[in-house]
Amino acid sequence: MKKIIVEKEGHLMTVIINRPAQLNCIDYETLLHLEDVFGNLKTDYNTRTVIITGAGEKAFCTGADLKERKTLSEQEVLRNVYKIRDVFNAVEDLPQPTIAAINGYALGGGMELALACDFRYAVPTAKFGLTETSWGIIPGAGGTQRLPRLIGAMKAKELIFTAKQISANEAQALGILTNVVPGENLLEKVKQLAEMIMRNGPIAVRQAKYAINNGLKTDFQTGLAIESKAYEVTIPTKDRLEALQAFQEKRLPNFKGQ
Repeated sequence: MKKIIVEKEGHLMTVIINRPAQLNCIDYETLLHLEDVFGNLKTDYNTRTVIITGAGEKAFCTGADLKERKTLSEQEVLRNVYKIRDVFNAVEDLPQPTIAAINGYALGGGMELALACDFRYAVPTAKFGLTETSWGIIPGAGGTQRLPRLIGAMKAKELIFTAKQISANEAQALGILTNVVPGENLLEKVKQLAEMIMRNGPIAVRQAKYAINNGLKTDFQTGLAIESKAYEVTIPTKDRLEALQAFQEKRLPNFKGQ
C-alpha cells in the first residue's frame, strides 16, 4: 500500500497521507515520499493549488511514528527530526497556495504540518495539539515558531507547555483555522476555495504568496521593497495583458501562467 497518494485534477493536486490504520503518523519512509512530492512541486508550474489531507475519517496526521521512534538510535532520531522540519519548511515555501483539509486528529507533527499550510479547514470532530512535552520532547518541526506567530506567544506557550488538545471550534476561535465544516463537505469546501484561487493569474498568486511570506519575516519598509519586486515580475507577463483584454471584451480572462 502506498504511504502517500497523489491525485491530480486539472491544476489542483491533492496529497494524501495514506496510513489510516496508524492514524496517518509519519515514519521515515513516508517523510522521504513527502520530500519527493513537495520537491517536485516547487518547479511544477501546471499545479496551481495543493490540498494536503489524511486517509480515512479519524486522523489528518498524528505526527511521528512512535513505534518506529522506539527502534531508532539517538542519531537516527535527530535525522528524522531534521528531515520532518525540512519537509514542512518545503510545504511552507511552496510557490502554490496550500490548504490543509483536516479530517480528524492533528497532533504533534500533524499539527505542525497543518501550520505550514496557507489555509486550514477542519471537521468539527478534529482535535489539535502540540503534545510533544507530554513525551518529554518539544515540537521540532516548526511548531514553536509558527504557532506563536499565528496566535501570539502567550496562548502558544499555554498549548505547548500543557500539551493539551483542543477542539476544532477552539482552534478556530484562536485563529488557527480558516473554517470548520461538516465532514461530508470538507473536501468540497476546500476545493471551492482552491477553485476561487485558481481563477486568478497563477503567476500573480505565486508572487503575492512570496511577498506575504517573505515580507512577514522582515520590517515594514523591507516588506514593501519585496512587494515591489514581486509586482515587477507580473508586469511583462502575458497573463497581465490577457486580463486587460478580457476586461475590454467583457469576459473572464483565460490565464495561462505565462
